[in-house]
Amino acid sequence: MRRTPRATAIVAAVLATLGAAPLLAGCGHLGTAWQRPTVVTSFYPLAFVAERVAGRHEDVVNLTHPGQEPHDLELSVARTADIVDADVVLYERGLQPAVDTAVAQNGRGPTVDAAVAGGPLRPGDPHFWLDPVRLARVTAAFADEMVLVDPAHADDYRRRGRALEHQLQRLDADYRRGLATCARRTIVVSHDAFSYLGRRYGLHVVAINGLSPDAEPSPAHLRQLQDLIRSDHITTVFSEELASPELADTLAHDLGIRTAVLDPIEGLSDATAGQDYLSLMRRNLAAIQEANHCE
Repeated sequence: MRRTPRATAIVAAVLATLGAAPLLAGCGHLGTAWQRPTVVTSFYPLAFVAERVAGRHEDVVNLTHPGQEPHDLELSVARTADIVDADVVLYERGLQPAVDTAVAQNGRGPTVDAAVAGGPLRPGDPHFWLDPVRLARVTAAFADEMVLVDPAHADDYRRRGRALEHQLQRLDADYRRGLATCARRTIVVSHDAFSYLGRRYGLHVVAINGLSPDAEPSPAHLRQLQDLIRSDHITTVFSEELASPELADTLAHDLGIRTAVLDPIEGLSDATAGQDYLSLMRRNLAAIQEANHCE
């Protein structure tokens, strides 16, 4: 497949930042350099899907660096250029405004919007990937797009896509079995990222913060949480990776209960660099089973 030369991409990105995106159509090619085919993804769970499906045929560029909060992503000129050059952009519209803008203004190739492919989303809540059934749908949609973009490797994309779908289906089955019989079905988390997981597996998810991990809960909300924890005999307050555990730690300390980590898997960190989506989801399952005394 012929690639857009890198020089064109960089000019495109610079012009876009100057508000000159409409001029791009007249720029033409600035060279004939060939680049390795590239898939651009907007944050870790989608990079995981792309790497598993695309395999050795494409380089996968993740716009969100390890340890970076994906909601706050701002794009450099170089990262915008990656979007221009991409064979396929796999992103979630509505999660990262900077990516939405760059795709709308500078994207030239096909895109897969996980907000559509994963099924209808709850208003304002983008965390669909914590439901492995929804992530399997995104996997299928991405594999289908890769078949269209690179038909020479279609069989490989189909095979690898099916393999990941099967792994996600097994993960779903493990969650269903693992959470079928629990002493309690309420979990208290630091921010409201786990509603898709809760709806899929019959858990009542109560958040200290709202959808923003940086939000401050009101005193009234904290009192309600304390009452709920006492009445439901909650044993654990969950904090998470990539966000401060201070509120969760304080709430747990005041009530004399324990804390643990429940990872929203928005990205990898130094502590989870050796993990992947599947292992982190299973670690979450084990943490919920321990907290809720599931047999």
